[in-house]
Amino acid sequence: MNSILNIFRKSPFWTTFILVMIKMVLFRQFNFQGVQVDRLLSDVASVLVLLCVFELITTSRWKSLVFNSVNIILSLLLFSCTVYFTFFGSIPTYTALHGLDQVGGVKESIGSAINLKFFLFFLDIVIIALLYIFTLRTREDKAKSKSVAKPIYVGIALVVAIGASFLYIRNDLDISNELVQAERLGVLNYQVATAINEAKENKAIREGSTEKTKETLAQLEEGFSGEVGVVDTEKQNFFGAAKGKNVIVVQLESFQDMMVGLKVGGQEVTPVLNGLIKENSFYFPNMFQQIGQGNTSDAEFISNTGLYPVGHTAMSKGFGDREIPSMPRLLAKQNYVSNTFHINDVTFWDRQNLYPALGFDKYYERPSFVNDNFNGFGASDEEMYRVGMEKLTELHKQNQPFYAQFIATSSHHPFWMKQKFMSIDIPKELSGTQLGHYVGATNYADKALGIFIENLKKNGMWEDTVLVVYGDHHGLQIKENDAAWVEKVLGINYHDQISRFNVPFLIHAPGVEGKTYEGVAGQIDMMPTLANLLGISLKDEGYTVFGKDLLNTTKNVVGMRYYSPTGTFFNDDIMFVPGKGFEDGTAIDLKTMEPVADFSKYRADYDYVLELMKLSDGYVKLLPKRTE
Repeated sequence: MNSILNIFRKSPFWTTFILVMIKMVLFRQFNFQGVQVDRLLSDVASVLVLLCVFELITTSRWKSLVFNSVNIILSLLLFSCTVYFTFFGSIPTYTALHGLDQVGGVKESIGSAINLKFFLFFLDIVIIALLYIFTLRTREDKAKSKSVAKPIYVGIALVVAIGASFLYIRNDLDISNELVQAERLGVLNYQVATAINEAKENKAIREGSTEKTKETLAQLEEGFSGEVGVVDTEKQNFFGAAKGKNVIVVQLESFQDMMVGLKVGGQEVTPVLNGLIKENSFYFPNMFQQIGQGNTSDAEFISNTGLYPVGHTAMSKGFGDREIPSMPRLLAKQNYVSNTFHINDVTFWDRQNLYPALGFDKYYERPSFVNDNFNGFGASDEEMYRVGMEKLTELHKQNQPFYAQFIATSSHHPFWMKQKFMSIDIPKELSGTQLGHYVGATNYADKALGIFIENLKKNGMWEDTVLVVYGDHHGLQIKENDAAWVEKVLGINYHDQISRFNVPFLIHAPGVEGKTYEGVAGQIDMMPTLANLLGISLKDEGYTVFGKDLLNTTKNVVGMRYYSPTGTFFNDDIMFVPGKGFEDGTAIDLKTMEPVADFSKYRADYDYVLELMKLSDGYVKLLPKRTE
């Protein structure tokens, strides 16, 4: 054991290099299902840069401690990135550090993403620690623990490694697909490439303006679809059909559209939503999530603004200090009061900044509700709606029009809930599975919504209220829900991308005969669609949105990032996921869920989405900061 420790003491540089490279191989195997030698060379270059720097700046006395610390830190990094990839499907960048303070709030969800094999990243550290514990270090050992590395050789290695990393980064810098870029560059060089691209984008944005963005957007839309949009409001379908009505928006947590209309064991999973769709609602069955790092809070941002979330940070954290054009601000001009309800602490995802940024007048958080310990978040949806009903009834009695947003959380991952809340019998083949828990949780969320609707009717508010219901993002995790198995046990077509990213969206407007729109839609389209029903012209109000009014759209393409690489888009025919670029991408038919071999005719959609998201990012970053 002494001899093993002596190796580490005499050559901490090389032993650390070898150990870290073994972990880089593990990282690629866990996340990219294989190791390409030419790609591993990028890892070699980046690791050498890091270790050479520490070798040059550290004295002999501290080298062993420093290199052991580097090994530990890199092990934690690779472990964290692997867990992150397992849960989110993307390799995190340094910007994800902004969300570290949120981990405690979703610890059950994060814990489910940890696989025992991931702890191999720490195996060598445990072994070395045990050797130190059971081995006494002698004076002779100390005398022999000097580093054998020569500064001149280390300096040459550093220059060569920096040059190699530079070449790798330069060659792959323009790849829009983050996963492909991360695989080609490796986790360390990928961080550098991200920083360079962000700096370039921010420089270009600083040289622009919101007015210039509006002009460019108008040109892009006209070139893509032949029209900027229906300008004459008298010719717009349903314009002002719900003018002056109260608005209630319900965001359902982790809710996939496949649950709507589904029967399990002969029982309807979502009888309330099914009834709303039949009861003259506008229903958009081909709507897809578009959230970024902020997940649920990003969905709140998108639905209220018609803007894309940026790819590198949660909108609540990156832009909570801005004054963002939004639905609450639009309706404030119509004398509406805007409230939002969420049973968690308002500090979760910095909502204490997000809500003022969006112009909400008041928010209700954890202290406003009685904790019935439904799940890890606290109070149940029923409790949230109960408090909401009290507050909205007070406004109704004062003839005060309102815009109310409810963030339902009872169907949050990991979906397990107490038996006393269950309203559906889970079939034996689903018992104890994540899918079984998911069925129970979504059924409860639907039931709680139904109780809320009944109370709206009892209080005479239903006929004076527009109800918007949508899902924030997917729920089922791939590793626990094989697509073929889900198809078999539920008796439906299920695709691990299309079906997973497909979320419900419906609008019920009193006195308005709705219909089902089969065209593709995104969360970014919600705000302009609702504005049309309320008789608000976004053009007249000077608002810039990057979504479309779905009631007046003939051609739509929606982009997605974060849970799928930038450049991913949905149109009426396919879901497209890029490779290094468009040509090596993949396309899946939305109806058959089968691969599409020839997707060349959709190149314009790909270019359009990339430019659209770029413009949206620029517009958001140019928004002014709040003065209050």
